[in-house]
Amino acid sequence: MITYVLFLAGFVLLVYGANWLVNGASSIAQRYGISHVVIGMTIVALGTSAPELVVNLIASFRGTADVALGNVLGSNISNIFLILGISAMIFPLMVNRNTLWKEVPFALLGALVIGVLANDILLDGISRSMIYRSDGIILVLFFILFMVYAYGISKNRNTSDISAIRQYPVWVSVAMVASGMVALIAGGRWIVQGAVEIAYTLGMSEALISLTIVAIGTSLPELATCVAAAIKRNADIVIGNVLGSNIFNIFFVLGTSAVIKPLPFNHLMNFDIIIGFAATIMLWLMLMSSGKNTLMRWHGVLFLACYVAYVVYLVIRG
Repeated sequence: MITYVLFLAGFVLLVYGANWLVNGASSIAQRYGISHVVIGMTIVALGTSAPELVVNLIASFRGTADVALGNVLGSNISNIFLILGISAMIFPLMVNRNTLWKEVPFALLGALVIGVLANDILLDGISRSMIYRSDGIILVLFFILFMVYAYGISKNRNTSDISAIRQYPVWVSVAMVASGMVALIAGGRWIVQGAVEIAYTLGMSEALISLTIVAIGTSLPELATCVAAAIKRNADIVIGNVLGSNIFNIFFVLGTSAVIKPLPFNHLMNFDIIIGFAATIMLWLMLMSSGKNTLMRWHGVLFLACYVAYVVYLVIRG
């Protein structure tokens, strides 16, 4: 019983920990004159993906590769099918040309690259597929390339509508950052331990738990951010947050995890790589075919139905 309680408590700590870390670090950064654009690209982007990052780092140190890979692949699928599906049902999401022709293809590249790097058996005839440290370095280099691009376009965007960052006394900001880090580490540890123990107890695979429950739980910050933005009819934030998170998850989170410790690849997860790739292709095609670069409400319903079908298949597969 205690395992289930700590497992659920871990998600609560992840969400609150990421929020405390972002608020505290943003307050400190603004106090020292760092621009909102830089804060958004670094602290806020890292904060919304901090749950995935912490869970993956702990899973890498513990040698539970299925948890690390399942968390990233499952989070990316839920970001598109579940989070964008719900957001589009709230309000149609129209995106700008940069997002359609640069950021969506970059997310597509991420899904393709991980499929190539993970399949040594199929591509090189090696007896065992691994995501090696060299593969991790390649992924991180791709992430640096994306950050350079993001910084370049951010200088040309109007940032006057960015919400004011709340200022706290220095000691409060430092305490928030420290508390956030402690909460993230504790929450991540409980989730990884809980996922392994629950899978063993119920006779389920670690991959299944990670692709579904863990992936959805670590995507809660993105879900909250996107739903709030959709209600305010700010489509760029919704799709930008999802694409940015997916790019961050593949190139930085998975790349860093592999650099720490090479990850054995379970060939069954090729299905999830294909679904992630297909979800990104669907998003791209629907935005282009709408005529106005818009994700319509019926697209959102279709995405949500695809996610339900995906989860049902995972449960049946076991």
